[in-house]
Amino acid sequence: MKQGFVKVASATPRIRVADPVYNAQVICEQAKEAAEHGAKIVVFPELCITGYTCNDLFLQELLLEKAKEALLTIAEETGQLETLFLVGLPVDKDGRLYNVAAVLYRGRILGMIPKKNIPMYAEFYEGRHFTPGEETVTEYRLGKQVIPFGSNLLFRCEELPELILGCELCEDLWVAEPPSTSHALMGATVIANLSASNETVSKDDYRTLLVKASSARLLCGYIYTSAGEGESTQDLVFGGHDLIAENGTLLVQSARFTTGILYTDLDVLKISSERRRMGTFGKRPMKPYLTVPFSMQLTGTKLDRKFAAHPFVPEDMVERNRRCEDILSIQAFGLKKRYEHIGCKTAVLGISGGLDSTLALLVTVRTFDLLGLPRSGIIAVTMPCFGTTDRTYENACLLAKTLGTTLREVDIRESVTRHFTDIGQDMECHDVTYENGQARERTQVLMDIANKENALVIGTGDMSELALGWATYNGDHMSMYGVNAGVPKTLVRHLVAYYADTCNNAELTAVLKDVLDTPVSPELLPPVEGNIAQKTEDLVGPYELHDFFLYYMLRCGYAPDKVYRIARETFEGKYDDPTIRKWLKNFYRRFFTQQFKRSCLPDGPKVGSVALSPRGDLRMPSDACARIWLDQLEEI
Repeated sequence: MKQGFVKVASATPRIRVADPVYNAQVICEQAKEAAEHGAKIVVFPELCITGYTCNDLFLQELLLEKAKEALLTIAEETGQLETLFLVGLPVDKDGRLYNVAAVLYRGRILGMIPKKNIPMYAEFYEGRHFTPGEETVTEYRLGKQVIPFGSNLLFRCEELPELILGCELCEDLWVAEPPSTSHALMGATVIANLSASNETVSKDDYRTLLVKASSARLLCGYIYTSAGEGESTQDLVFGGHDLIAENGTLLVQSARFTTGILYTDLDVLKISSERRRMGTFGKRPMKPYLTVPFSMQLTGTKLDRKFAAHPFVPEDMVERNRRCEDILSIQAFGLKKRYEHIGCKTAVLGISGGLDSTLALLVTVRTFDLLGLPRSGIIAVTMPCFGTTDRTYENACLLAKTLGTTLREVDIRESVTRHFTDIGQDMECHDVTYENGQARERTQVLMDIANKENALVIGTGDMSELALGWATYNGDHMSMYGVNAGVPKTLVRHLVAYYADTCNNAELTAVLKDVLDTPVSPELLPPVEGNIAQKTEDLVGPYELHDFFLYYMLRCGYAPDKVYRIARETFEGKYDDPTIRKWLKNFYRRFFTQQFKRSCLPDGPKVGSVALSPRGDLRMPSDACARIWLDQLEEI
């Protein structure tokens, strides 16, 4: 549970109807198996000790007594396990029968949560036997134990205070005002649902939607465990459809019509971070709650969940293509609004034959098509200088011509050389002045052409470059509208590839494919034997690592040691530990020292859940110190 990762399990045993003795045995077997796997919370189905489908047998005193004996047996058998178990059974209290979830830990029954919403429609007749549970927590005596009993019960881990468990049962999830809403507002980060949801055609889709939506709306982990084989099939069939979600993402789900144990890891620190970030999460309800503490040793969790190596890029091709289309539309409609507001009909942008400027040009073309403006109003400017290679130059020219834009060439070698003479820069000294002098000259050319043509300069820099400060201040850092400002480098590549695959223009596809094959480079140093001499990822680090770091640091609030841990597991076999540590240190150092460039960014559209605009998502001081983040990395 170190770093907030809590292994949880959803366990559906194959039971026998009305046989608490047998059911206790199979529940204990699964409980021990789950604990051996490292699970700290294990959720069993609704009424699993007796079976959900007992019907009028629930009115039999013998069944109720044997169910309580079975509960005590399970508590005793799991008493040495440092795991919370939630099991379902019928409990009679004060002359009423309740459908209850019992929470067990180290031989104790920490609490009982009665089902609040009892269905009496369609195939459900629970109201014939069960009384709706009350929110107010009272006491229930079982043997020598005095057990808190009520809906408004939470369970908090003393060693990991962010781990707070709340519980609801089956129908409670399906109603307009689920108990889990107030549980979450009172601090519950994990919601368990003990369920017996029968199968009908397409019901699994709706069930999945409910679980995902609840975890998204409540910003929580949601463990949903349903009854499966063993329940009576007299009129219904139960499929054992188990689901575990976190913040709207379905982490795992079981195949239906199976029994077994489903595992994953919930990140309660991420959940807490997300709630802090969202100021509209909600006010605490004015309801009395009882929080039951429990003590659980903090240990390293062997992770079952996997982290996307490219979190900005969907692995599924259909979803990736849909996202690419969405992003291109967001970029184009953002720029379209700016043109409609200003009223000008011309655009200027520098094209280098690289990915970023290619994407910016494609977006600008789409915008002009939306506006009904001729593409000839897009002035694509190529500005060869000391580092320009034939390959990128030819691709830039071919791209502009193929798209029907106006190509202009402004060779800046002479003007940069004169500028270096003016400031006393040695032409053989290929330092930062040598590089940035070219970048700033290019920006001046673009700005002046824009003034001359009554046009906007379209920015080409992407979000990954902004995160690292890999841009020349007041050079390529500056524009009049930055269409790529919300797009990370790993996604830029897929956007261009998507355009290449869907443009229905063989000549355009060919040049886009060659751009995709070209190494990422600012081309500010002289070529070596005609080839690019300056490869960005050799200097600043692999962009797939930096985008990974950026997402989990900024979107998930992970500390450096946590980012390092998941990076090691995700990129095992591709990057060794020293390489990951090296570039992670570089990422944090640059992210903090380069904020001043982000503090004065041009306008540009947000396209995803991570953005760096100083007017929107990232209000960060330019002189913030990175010491504590770098110190933590030094301690690894």
